[in-house]
Amino acid sequence: MNLQATDVLDASDASSEHHPPHRPALPSARGTTAPQGTTREGVLRVLVVENDARAADTLLKGLQRQGYAAQSVGTGAQALRTHHDADLVLLDLDLPDLDGLEVCRGIRAVSNTPIITVTARGSELDRVLGLQAGSDDYLVKPYGFRELLARMDAVMRRVRSQASATARIIDHGPLRIDAGARVATLDGEPVDLTRKEFDLLYLLASQPDTVVPRRQIMAQVWDDAWSPHGRTVDTHVSTLRGKLGASGWITTVRGIGFRLGRP
Repeated sequence: MNLQATDVLDASDASSEHHPPHRPALPSARGTTAPQGTTREGVLRVLVVENDARAADTLLKGLQRQGYAAQSVGTGAQALRTHHDADLVLLDLDLPDLDGLEVCRGIRAVSNTPIITVTARGSELDRVLGLQAGSDDYLVKPYGFRELLARMDAVMRRVRSQASATARIIDHGPLRIDAGARVATLDGEPVDLTRKEFDLLYLLASQPDTVVPRRQIMAQVWDDAWSPHGRTVDTHVSTLRGKLGASGWITTVRGIGFRLGRP
C-alpha cells in the first residue's frame, strides 16, 4: 500500500471536518481499540482488508483518529469471515490466499455491505473488473487520505439513500429463501434446515447461474478456507438434495464446486 503514514496522520488532524455516521464499535483484529465517535450519529465500522500489516496499521490509525471504529485483516478468508460485522469494507485486491476479486464477489453474493476497492491495480480493465465484481467504488494507490474519506462519505450517502427496511428474499422457481427470517420454503411449505444447510443453500441461491467453488463454500459457510475439505460439503449437499426432494436442485461441477439448479 503506497499511502504515506504522514498523509494519514496529517489528514486525520482535520477531525472537525469529517463526521462519520453512527454504528456500534468493532474490536480491532490487530489488538488496537477503536475510539468511540463523538459525533451526533456515532461510529461507522470499517473493515480494512490489506496484506501489508504496516500499511494497514497506518490506515487504521488515520481512520480511528477520524472517529471510525476500524479493524484490519490480512487475508481473503478472514475478510469473508468478518465482513458481516462491518458497515464498510476497504478491500485490497492483492491478497496472499484469495484474489481480491473473488473476495469481492463472495461478499457481494451474501451481503450489501459497501465495498471500496483500494489497490495498486490501476488499468481500465482492472477498474472494470473491480466494479463488475461488486465494488461500489475503486481507488488506485497511491492516493490521498482526504480523497479516501470523501469517497467513503459518498458511498455511505448512496447506501443510506438506497436502504430498504425489508430483508433480502430470493425466489428461485418454487423455492423461496428469506434471509432475514432464515426460512426456506418450497411450494409454500417450509423446509426444515440446519444453520449450515441454510447458509449453504442461501450462498448457492445468491449466485444461481454461477458455480461456487468449494473453497469459497468452506470459507463462507464453515469459516475455513485452508483445512482439507473431506466430505463436509458433499454430505451437506446430499442432505439438502434430500430435503428439497430432488437431486437436480444442486448440480455438482466436478473438480470445481456446486451450482443451484432447476429440477
